[in-house]
Amino acid sequence: MSAPTLHLVDASLYVFRAWHSMPDDFRDEDGWPTHAVHGFARFLLELLERERPQHIAIAFDESLGSNFRHALYPAYKANRDPAPPELKRQFAWCKALCQALGLVTLAHPEYEADDLIGSAAHAQRDQGFRSVIVSADKDLSQLLRAGDEQYDFAKGQRWGEAGVKARHGVRAEQIPDYLALAGDAVDNIPGVTGIGPKSAASLLGHFETLDALLERIEEVPFLRLRGAAQMAARLREQQPQVLLWRQLTTIALDAPLPEGGFARRQGDGEELDALANWLGFGEFTRKRLTEAAGLSA
Repeated sequence: MSAPTLHLVDASLYVFRAWHSMPDDFRDEDGWPTHAVHGFARFLLELLERERPQHIAIAFDESLGSNFRHALYPAYKANRDPAPPELKRQFAWCKALCQALGLVTLAHPEYEADDLIGSAAHAQRDQGFRSVIVSADKDLSQLLRAGDEQYDFAKGQRWGEAGVKARHGVRAEQIPDYLALAGDAVDNIPGVTGIGPKSAASLLGHFETLDALLERIEEVPFLRLRGAAQMAARLREQQPQVLLWRQLTTIALDAPLPEGGFARRQGDGEELDALANWLGFGEFTRKRLTEAAGLSA
């Protein structure tokens, strides 16, 4: 008997994608743009219709600038421009739409969507569930264990724990160490000076973990790596920093989660109608939303 599946959706990725790719032709009744909501709704309906998940959670980022990583490193994600009011408003509508559809939503002021996804996957694994993480984000690959999958919905690509190394050069559980060494420009994490993705993968291929690498730095100059002696020197100099980078790149597994599990529920017809009216959804989308909510069309 196969394990039940929990779908975990990284909402921000798909809201941002819609914000940048959808034509700015949609407005709510107050005249604010709603193109990101329309694009996100299109993605969500396609996902629900294609996968027909029985257990699902949609994770939203509400901790930008306030999550625990900023307390550790104030420059974390400081390279990102704050979301304009037009986008913040649409994030709120996307979350409201998920709730009206009867889908569990995850958001917390101190934890990122990645942490909420990781905590849900970890908690439900103990209940016999496997996870399908709907996101292209490489950071989330660290969560994959036997039976789990990551699903890049836009490209139609899926991979499991065994497929992580082919994509990133390291195993799933090595991703935090890999990003700590090589850095992650997207999150403004510098990494160790002079160590790039290939060098980081090679070092972890030899030492397995960052801890073992730091314990055996004296071996690094003798590796067949270009600039190995300089890498060893930089690792000695920047040991406190690389350990901090690993704290930032490790997804938390203990974020607070809602009670009651992640079973898909019947949606709220009145709320769905109100949202559809306010956001200007067409008849075809309204019909699909009603069906996705488990309500009679």
